[in-house]
Amino acid sequence: MNSKFSIRFVVMLILFFFVISCSSDFLNVKVQSKETITSDPDLANALVIGVYSSLLEGDPFGNGDVHGFAFIAATNIMSDDADKGSFDLDQANTIGVMDDFTVTPTDQFCNTLWTGHYNGIGSCNQALKAFKSATIDAATLSELKAEVRFIRAYYYFALVRMFGGVPLVLQVPVDVHDALTNPVYQTRATTEVTYDSIIQDLQYAVNNLPLKTQASVGHATKGAAQSMLAKVYMYTGNWAQVKVLTDGVINSGQYSLVADYGSQFKQAGENGPESIFEIETGSFNNGNYGIANYTICQGPRVGGLGGWNDMGYGFNDPSTTLINSYELGDLRKAETIIFIDNSGTHKGTILWDGFRIPSSDSVQNLTYNYKTYTSTLKETYSIVSDKDRPQNVIILRYADVLLMSAEAAVQLGGDATTPLNLVRARAGLPPKPGVTMADIKQERHVELAMEDDRFWDLVRWGDAASVMIASGKTNFVAGKNELLPIPATQILLSNGKLTQNPGY
Repeated sequence: MNSKFSIRFVVMLILFFFVISCSSDFLNVKVQSKETITSDPDLANALVIGVYSSLLEGDPFGNGDVHGFAFIAATNIMSDDADKGSFDLDQANTIGVMDDFTVTPTDQFCNTLWTGHYNGIGSCNQALKAFKSATIDAATLSELKAEVRFIRAYYYFALVRMFGGVPLVLQVPVDVHDALTNPVYQTRATTEVTYDSIIQDLQYAVNNLPLKTQASVGHATKGAAQSMLAKVYMYTGNWAQVKVLTDGVINSGQYSLVADYGSQFKQAGENGPESIFEIETGSFNNGNYGIANYTICQGPRVGGLGGWNDMGYGFNDPSTTLINSYELGDLRKAETIIFIDNSGTHKGTILWDGFRIPSSDSVQNLTYNYKTYTSTLKETYSIVSDKDRPQNVIILRYADVLLMSAEAAVQLGGDATTPLNLVRARAGLPPKPGVTMADIKQERHVELAMEDDRFWDLVRWGDAASVMIASGKTNFVAGKNELLPIPATQILLSNGKLTQNPGY
């Protein structure tokens, strides 16, 4: 390997592509006539769209993963909500080791999550740097910056929950020498400092983003920033701020619960009244784009006798623990879990759009994630693989805000009955006369099941070890497995300056 290539390789892996162009086409296209963000203000909007596009990254085996296969493994599959799925040896050394908590620092998925998120942070920093020379009005510029800072905060929030304190990179390196020698790129900030930076970005977003009714579909809003900031304060234990921020969202009049719980997980229900922030696919990105390996990795898989055109790889299967968590009559159960017919009558399973999945003798597993099923019959797709159909990914919705508000009320000694019972009523359940933390935990579990928050909720409550072991994931070690290991590749390329998490 020659020296120039060696330097570039190190820069790419350690510095997360900060000194090279973002992979998004919006950022790579050479503009005719040499227009710049200074002479052509419309390019500022293109930069922001490029930042949003970075959320679609889903390559767990190469360029980096943000919301693909590795993300699903590190959120749902690591929790008690789901099992690995597929067959035993399928991805045993990637997803399997995360599912059973035998993951090591050399795990490929840990590294691809790290690089994927820092690639996205790099695109944010590139945009913010370009904005310094933008000749557009101050209000518009502040709004564009707020959108980018919201997404950067989102990336760091995911990183700090997965890895703890991480390198806090808030600017683009001056040159290769800066990239290779500046300690900010090679050493970890503390968890507290990382959270402080997230809070600063989100507060800027709260102050400068418009309300949902004043914003373009798919763009971050004031309500999204308030909700995300409330969630960050929930993780840091600042319950007074959680209550203030969730009250602001609730009282804004911008959001409401949809009557039909399951409708918001179908394409026809995307960006509805309950939606606060979604990762947009399809027309938002000027094409029929989706997140690679998101839909297809979770789709029901052929098995046994076969005889049908299956819909995916069969990973992230709802667990027996999740199934048993629902109260009798809870409408959310049937909208969250696809149950494969195992009756011996071969009646199969009819999905909401009329698609029939055969019975268990022709299907690999007995349960699948209904919230990520995208109709094979009601939509037309033009992407390469019809099985990897585009679907928005919900990051924040109003029910989550109501439950955050309820939890804050309980923590502050107040009354949580109204927000919690609104959520229960929609699920067809009777109201709780008095709300305890046990009620909050139960409601978050079943309301947000298979939506990527469960494992992190258990960690912040201090319940991860007991719940994991009770659900059969007995390799979980308290004080270790709450976090993923810092990737060995990143430690090596930092010359040992990146420190490892405890127990690894």
